[in-house]
Amino acid sequence: MYQFITGPLLWFSFAVFFIGCIAHVVVYFRGLDTSLDRVTYKVNTGYGVKGAIRSVFSWLTPFGTRSWRTKPIYTILFYLFHVGALAAPMFLSAHSIIINERWGISVPAMPDTLADALTVGVIIAALGIFIRRMALPEVRIITTRKDIGALLISVAPFVTGFIAYHQIGDGTFWTMAHILAGELLLVAVPFTKLSHIVLFFCSRIQIGMDFGIKRGGMKATSGFPW
Repeated sequence: MYQFITGPLLWFSFAVFFIGCIAHVVVYFRGLDTSLDRVTYKVNTGYGVKGAIRSVFSWLTPFGTRSWRTKPIYTILFYLFHVGALAAPMFLSAHSIIINERWGISVPAMPDTLADALTVGVIIAALGIFIRRMALPEVRIITTRKDIGALLISVAPFVTGFIAYHQIGDGTFWTMAHILAGELLLVAVPFTKLSHIVLFFCSRIQIGMDFGIKRGGMKATSGFPW
C-alpha cells in the first residue's frame, strides 16, 4: 500500500495538479476579450506590465492594499495560513530528505521547530478563517459546503502531518493519512476554489493591466493606488 501511494498515486496527483493548473491559466487568458475585459495587450504595453506587477505585489504584501488594511485580523489569519501552507511543505526536512533520496535534488530545509510552529500556525489560522465564515453574516451568506470542504482539504495534510511527526497514536496510520491528504489536496486544486493558487495571479495581472493603462494609471506618478 505504501509503495502504491508514494509511487503511482503520487505521480498521478502531481499530473492532475500541474496539468489542471496549466489548463486554468490557458483557458483564463484565451477567454479574455480586449473590449469586454478592457485589457490592452499591444498599446502602452509598458504601462500594462508595470500595472500588472504593482497589482500582484500589492496584494501579496501584508497590508499592502486598502482592502487588507480594513480587515487586519483577517489579513493576519490569511497570511499566517498561506505562508505556512507554502513554506512548511516546501522546506520541511523530512520532505527534503525524501526528495534528495528519490531524485537526487538538494532542497534547503528549515529547522523542525520552525516547521512545527508554521504547521500550528496554519491550523490555528484555518480555525480562525472558519469561525469568521460562520460568525460574520456577510461572509456566512456566501459560504457554501464546497468552501468549507476546500478549507478542510487544505488543512488536512497539516493536521495529519503534525500528528504523525509527534507520534500521536498509530504512527503508520497517520503517516499514510498524511500522504493521502496531501495527494487529495493536489488533485482537488484544479476542481475547486483552490485553483486560486494560479487564478489569483491571472486575475491580478488582468486587473493590473486594466488599471495601469485605462483607469488613470498612466497619469499617476506612482502607479494606481491600490
